[in-house]
Parts: sequence; C-alpha cells; structure tokens
Amino acid sequence: MLNNYYDYYQKLKNSIGKKYLGIILMLMCTVFASTGQVFFKFASEQISLNPLLLIQNIPLMIGLFSYGLGAVLFTVALRLGDLSLLFPLLALNFVWVMILSSLIFSEVITGFKILATIFIIIGVSFIGVSQ
Repeated sequence: MLNNYYDYYQKLKNSIGKKYLGIILMLMCTVFASTGQVFFKFASEQISLNPLLLIQNIPLMIGLFSYGLGAVLFTVALRLGDLSLLFPLLALNFVWVMILSSLIFSEVITGFKILATIFIIIGVSFIGVSQ
C-alpha cells in the first residue's frame, strides 16, 4: 500500500514539478496546523494534567493528529524546495486561524487584524515571486 502512495507521489512530483508540489504541501500543512490549533482551543476547555484525562480529551487528540499531519507535510515539502521559500508560508497559519476563530468561536476581526493579514499575504507573495 505504501508503494502505491510513493508511486503517486513520484508521478505528482514529475507532473507539476518539485517546487510547486512543495508549495502545495506547505499550503496543506498550514491548513492542518491551523485546524489543529482550533482543536487545541476546544481541548483547552477540559484540559488536565492527569495523563489518563489527557488521552481521553478527544479534541486534544484530534488537534495533535492534525498538527502532526501538518508537521509531516512540512517535512516532505522541505525535501522538495528551499527552506527560504517554503518556511514563510507558515505565516498563513495566522490567516487561517483568524478566519476559523471568527467563524467557530465568534471572535471579532478588527481593522488592525485585517490590515495585518493583508501584510502577511503581501509578504508571503513577495517571497514567492522573488523565488
């Protein structure tokens, strides 16, 4: 089964190019990492230092899984592209978390948050275009 995934990965890498696949994987990484952070927020409502209660905290386990999947995608993406190009894409986590926290937790998006988000997107775009 793993060979099938590896073969698919190789075909995808050859068809769209290493650099672009790395960027796609980094974007997926930010989505999974941001989702993990949202689940950490849910988990914080019932957090405990008791190890038994920690492993029974379903939102925490989902958050760890999602965050871990993001870390794996990040690691694979680094194999495909330059760290100086891919790492700044992690700043998009701030964008996704702001959007998700507004939609899920009804947090207020202020003008300053919108302005900061615009600067993040412009900065990430400049880095991408310069490569």
